[in-house]
Amino acid sequence: MIGIETAIPFFIASILLGMAPGPDNLFVLTQSSIYGPKAGFFVVLGLCTGLLLHTGAVALGIAALLKSSAYAFTTLKLLGVLYLLWLARLAFRATRQEVISERANRRSGWQLYRRGIFMNLTNPKVSLFFLAFLPQFVNPEAGMVALQMISLGGLFIFATLLVFGSISLIAGSLGKRLGQSERAQKILNRIAGTLFVLLALRLAVADH
Repeated sequence: MIGIETAIPFFIASILLGMAPGPDNLFVLTQSSIYGPKAGFFVVLGLCTGLLLHTGAVALGIAALLKSSAYAFTTLKLLGVLYLLWLARLAFRATRQEVISERANRRSGWQLYRRGIFMNLTNPKVSLFFLAFLPQFVNPEAGMVALQMISLGGLFIFATLLVFGSISLIAGSLGKRLGQSERAQKILNRIAGTLFVLLALRLAVADH
């Protein structure tokens, strides 16, 4: 198990990384502003579930395989790019009434949860980041390395839940107010669509 002297600096670093602008927190920001804070939190849970799977991949050595295989990296990256472009298309075409309808749809929480998982898992950079970040806080003399990796991953997910949950609450509350205006809702949709396109381009040019 990891000691308190390792857990504290790791948790602080995780909080700061969660606050730095990146694909995941921008994704939470856009989804929360369009569909509201509750829907945004479902996205956050999906992203954290994806992080849980990335943690397992690092602990089992799968992430190392992804790093060594250019084909696997490119395939996963392209899936992520196509998914982001599809989300951009939905955002650009969405009307205010469609957004209101999706907010009211009981299944939308599950859909957004799955959206968060897919968004996270199709970004190969997350696994490679974990592969580079987690071992820095592992002490081979402190016990099983895989168990330490899982513990650090869980701590990182908790930090992410706090930061992204706050983002979803703030952005969702603001977006809900703006969404009462049809013009404001249209602007929010265009901003979200543009961000999805930019995130897709960023992922497309990511190096292996």
